[in-house]
Amino acid sequence: MTAELVRGQNHPLSQVRLEIRVSAGRPVTAVATLGDESGKVPGVEWVAHPGVPTLPGVEVSRQAAADHRLAVDLDAVSAAVHRVSVLLALPAGVGGPVSFGAVAAPFVAVTGLDGTEVATYTITGLDAESAVVALELYRRQGAWKVRAVGQGYAGGLTELLTDQGLPQAQRLASGINDAVVQSLARSVPAPPPRTADGDRSRQAAASALGPDQSGSPYGAQGTQGGAGPYGTGQNPQGPSGPGHPAGAAPADPDATQPTPQTPATGGPIDYSHPRRQSAAPPPPPPTAPPARPGQPARPVAGDATGWSMEERLYNQVWGMFEDLARSTAAYRSAVDFADTRMEKELDQVLSDPRSRMGGQGDAAREAAQAKHVQLVDQAREALDRDLVQLGAEADVVEPALPAAYARWDNPVWHAYRVPMEMPMAVRLGDLHLPESDPLRIPMLVRLPLERGLWIDSGRSGSSDGSFADSHELRRLAMESAVAHTARLLAVHPADEFTVHVVDPAGSGARELAPLVRSGVLAAPPAVGAAGVAAVLSQLTERVDLVQMAVRGGMADSLPPGFDTAQQLLVVNDFPHGFDDRAVTQLRYLADEGPGVGVHLMMVADREDADSYGPLLDPLWRALLRLTPVPEDHLADPWVGHAWTFEPSLVPPGSQVLQQVLAQVAAARAKY
Repeated sequence: MTAELVRGQNHPLSQVRLEIRVSAGRPVTAVATLGDESGKVPGVEWVAHPGVPTLPGVEVSRQAAADHRLAVDLDAVSAAVHRVSVLLALPAGVGGPVSFGAVAAPFVAVTGLDGTEVATYTITGLDAESAVVALELYRRQGAWKVRAVGQGYAGGLTELLTDQGLPQAQRLASGINDAVVQSLARSVPAPPPRTADGDRSRQAAASALGPDQSGSPYGAQGTQGGAGPYGTGQNPQGPSGPGHPAGAAPADPDATQPTPQTPATGGPIDYSHPRRQSAAPPPPPPTAPPARPGQPARPVAGDATGWSMEERLYNQVWGMFEDLARSTAAYRSAVDFADTRMEKELDQVLSDPRSRMGGQGDAAREAAQAKHVQLVDQAREALDRDLVQLGAEADVVEPALPAAYARWDNPVWHAYRVPMEMPMAVRLGDLHLPESDPLRIPMLVRLPLERGLWIDSGRSGSSDGSFADSHELRRLAMESAVAHTARLLAVHPADEFTVHVVDPAGSGARELAPLVRSGVLAAPPAVGAAGVAAVLSQLTERVDLVQMAVRGGMADSLPPGFDTAQQLLVVNDFPHGFDDRAVTQLRYLADEGPGVGVHLMMVADREDADSYGPLLDPLWRALLRLTPVPEDHLADPWVGHAWTFEPSLVPPGSQVLQQVLAQVAAARAKY
């Protein structure tokens, strides 16, 4: 299965003879540099470029082109080579675009010699940069891995090569560009963009659905979104994946716009999936059975565009979310028009004294009301048609979802095995609108998480008045946090996700029992002020260390035994047990942690921290707010519907969570 990487993510390589395919949409120069054990390029003889396209184990294109195929034989490179970096640069002085922000996002794929994709990476988030380190192949403990880098340089190849330690960077960059300019007329033009007849624009998009404190349902990102459905709380950048529903979560209408987080490696993470016009066509989606004449086509799972079934299902969920949002908006608009028209006609009747009383007035009122009913019925009929089609689609999509996207009651969990790689997204719950009950749209958040999660344990407008007891809400919030934590553990490879828990007063001991008993936690839950301080200091130091290593270009020089896995800190009962220093550290982790793989999940009632005043407002805004009970606090980026969020919880009496955690623990024990 192809690994779809995001910035900073790595993936093991099982083959040593590879092709690196580049699709940029505009002519670019492809360069490969060889780095020593410290990551530096000792001299020009360690650089493969159009003037010198071949080095031992590496061959690049001889000219600028919209598409490149670079050949790599890792067994043939010198033993002194520990890193092979693939660089892309826009030719200077030829009248073309001067920065990657003005062109389509480049797409890079690492494939076997038979064309089978091993890993892919879409280089998004670039702006004024004219050169970028796309990815790197590097040695780690006797094996080779690929890492998505995406580090751009506004100073072009000169700045990039200088950053890699090459003494003659300026002279070499000038020579490369001169050679490219002379041969640019022979460059391969970009192919025409593909069109997808009948496609519902289900291309993965922004990592967030819209401005919010809650992120996007499709991740989250949301556009990483968000709607992403879910994820990030940034402004929408187009239809993306649901993160919810690239990457995002729906937005909180009452929240202010958070500042996008910037990872240590460069600009803001962008989990969008551009259309990749110049890449090979994706696998064809499943063919729907023929429909009866005059009837809509029967839905099938995976009928959206994408490069894998996982991506097609992700984009299909996004399309369902968008379709439901727009159909509901059309219905509400029609009802508003009918109401306004009836009020206007009644005002006209009442404004004329001759028609205000008697049979003429009654007839006018009845006519106005009849028109109103007719318009509303027509709008409802159109909405019901759409809901029937979406419901039929949901019926075939839900059973086909992989474990990361599936509800806990989906049979796919009974066949669960610890994955070998991280999925595109993870399901945190469901979304629905009052007009479309019981239709539910999965709320997916892109991975790795770009924002922390806040499970709100306060009484905050729940649609179910039976959950008015604060103790019951706190218990449900902690159960929800455990379910989310277990799912995150389950969808990551066993050695790539580490969980820490802070429970200062021990109030969550009963709900945390499944995590503790299974042995999946890094350590027992920390209690008391001393435990809080120890865990926060450990993770804060980790963020500082990784940031310094990445900024210094020494990401592979971390101390021996350093845990390179994604880290999740679960905090219960905040701010109990937190002093001012601990609060500052927590804010720091929320802001800086996601960019270097440290994520936060808080179970808290905001009112408990009122004594801090506006000091903590940035903390709450930095987190994706979820609730332990249904609540309509999320908003989509198109029309601002108030979507009701329902958490993804384990069915009462089910043993699925314990069974999944047992497998995770067994797999972790092997490392």
